[in-house]
Amino acid sequence: MVQVHDLAELVAHAREHSPFYRELYAGLPDGPLALTELPLVEHTAFWAANSFPDSRVLTGPHTDGIVFKTGGTTSAPKVSVYTRPEWARMSRTFGTGLAAAGLLPGDRVANLFYAGELYSSFVFTLNTLQDTPVPNVQLPIAGSAPLDFVALTLRDFSATVVTAPPTSLCRLAVHLSDTGQQLPDVHLVLFSGEAFYADQRALLASAFPNAEVRSIGYASVDAGILGAPVAGEPDVRVHRVFTEDKVVELLDQETGQPIEVPGRAGRVVATDLTRRLMPVLRYPVGDMAEWVDVRQRTFRLLGRAEEGARVGPVTLYLEDLRTIVESATEGLRVTGMQVVLRRRQAKDELVLRLAGDPVDREALAARLDDTRPMFAEHVAAGLIHPLAVERVATGELEVNPRTGKLVRLVDQR
Repeated sequence: MVQVHDLAELVAHAREHSPFYRELYAGLPDGPLALTELPLVEHTAFWAANSFPDSRVLTGPHTDGIVFKTGGTTSAPKVSVYTRPEWARMSRTFGTGLAAAGLLPGDRVANLFYAGELYSSFVFTLNTLQDTPVPNVQLPIAGSAPLDFVALTLRDFSATVVTAPPTSLCRLAVHLSDTGQQLPDVHLVLFSGEAFYADQRALLASAFPNAEVRSIGYASVDAGILGAPVAGEPDVRVHRVFTEDKVVELLDQETGQPIEVPGRAGRVVATDLTRRLMPVLRYPVGDMAEWVDVRQRTFRLLGRAEEGARVGPVTLYLEDLRTIVESATEGLRVTGMQVVLRRRQAKDELVLRLAGDPVDREALAARLDDTRPMFAEHVAAGLIHPLAVERVATGELEVNPRTGKLVRLVDQR
């Protein structure tokens, strides 16, 4: 664990050299402060100050390193920068978690993350695989490659590990299944960038019958690396904090106080102890989690914080809608889900766009009404439309063209 004086030095550096942090901390006393004495970063203010080329967040000029755009599922991507030493340390540290994820010496790893347009996942995965202590052979295919080419390359080079976002993995699995193919040499499927759901496991098993599905680790471009997989842990949502490089807090949504007991949900807030050019101090990551083991700093991800669809005056959280679909489609093959909001006849309409087997709309509507009675009340009052269900092919789900990630919420209003 990094000692308190390291945090104190970082805070002092940010206050002296970053106009944004200087203003944020203007009312604080001089000298060392406990982490909880620092205010949380407010996203809107942070990104408004981090415009380029005149960022007020940076502590100096960016003369050596790398630039990425983050916020890939929004219409206004944001820029994150790293110095060369910061990026190298981050990829090395993240690489230490790959053995716990199940990577074996000599594995042939297909990298199907997306590259280009200042997106980070392909490059970061490449660097991590290059820097991990586990020897491996890389197959840098990229997520934009045609599925026929991907399948042929995986077979020709006897790939043993596939890395990609869950949406891309499902699309590939559907392609393999539809063309009568399986890849039994693959023993490990590593995902990142999106949540992985239980109903996707059967689909992947049909294409990769001998593969275990694991998280490659938990990270984001803006907040940096956050957690490593935990060896032998069956729940892919469980990660361990990279404690030498990162402080992760779970904060109560109502009080804002740190949670230090297992099993209680809180907002994930990150402080990076290694980034000095673009400091990240008490930065809300946008996820919810709960501690599994407080002393070991292991936590379970619980979904996005306050990510909801607003239908008229009714807010429906995407994780709740996902749970409704899972419970109402047990035994069916549902390969993807997207929430669509439309405006029709002067009223809002909620559409569940589902890929896979046909789904009973009435069953879904009944589960939704039970879970969120306010939705049914507003439908009955004629204020919003009843739930609509739209069946599509997996490849017809809308994805971000730059990142390949599923767009979970499409607002067409």
